[in-house]
Amino acid sequence: MQRCKEEIRTEILRHAARIFRTRGFAGSSMREIADAAHVCLSNIYNYFPGKDAIFRAVVRPATLALEKMIQGHHGQQGEDVMSIGTETYLQKVTGEYVALLGRHRTTLELLFFRAQGSSLENYRETYTDRSTALVRAWLDDMKRRHPRMNAEVSDFSIHLHTVWMFTLFEEIIMHRIKPKDTPQIVAEYIRFETTGWRELMKL
Repeated sequence: MQRCKEEIRTEILRHAARIFRTRGFAGSSMREIADAAHVCLSNIYNYFPGKDAIFRAVVRPATLALEKMIQGHHGQQGEDVMSIGTETYLQKVTGEYVALLGRHRTTLELLFFRAQGSSLENYRETYTDRSTALVRAWLDDMKRRHPRMNAEVSDFSIHLHTVWMFTLFEEIIMHRIKPKDTPQIVAEYIRFETTGWRELMKL
């Protein structure tokens, strides 16, 4: 029975994810992926221009979720600074982090630990730089809304804020923390982090 193009594409991505998880991006080949998906090597290029495009497609659900998170927290639709530290805020952010890890743990593992040699090998640094710029703009906007708050936070401290978020995710994945234990760990981290932010901003 002949497979449709979408089925073949899905199979390519499914087998590629497994191979990337085992060998990493650098140790994998288009031929290996094509053989696993039962696609001719020449035909796989009708679906993806190269290995990097396959890797990016595999981890795209995770990168989209991370992008949604940064925009939701500090983009144009970001939280008002006065909500930080409230129980509602803590529960919301904890839920977002736990959901991200629950839905995308496998692809996050590829993105964080198997991307060397791909165009996403510096994803963490690129995301952190973008996050720093967004948070700086967000702080300036909050200062206009709430003149009494302190917005004189160093860019490097903002940078560290995002680095710590990635470290949280990476450590939970690396140490195979069980899903049932993840909410408590995340909630403790969020409470620790927001307490520090409130002190810095004199809220």
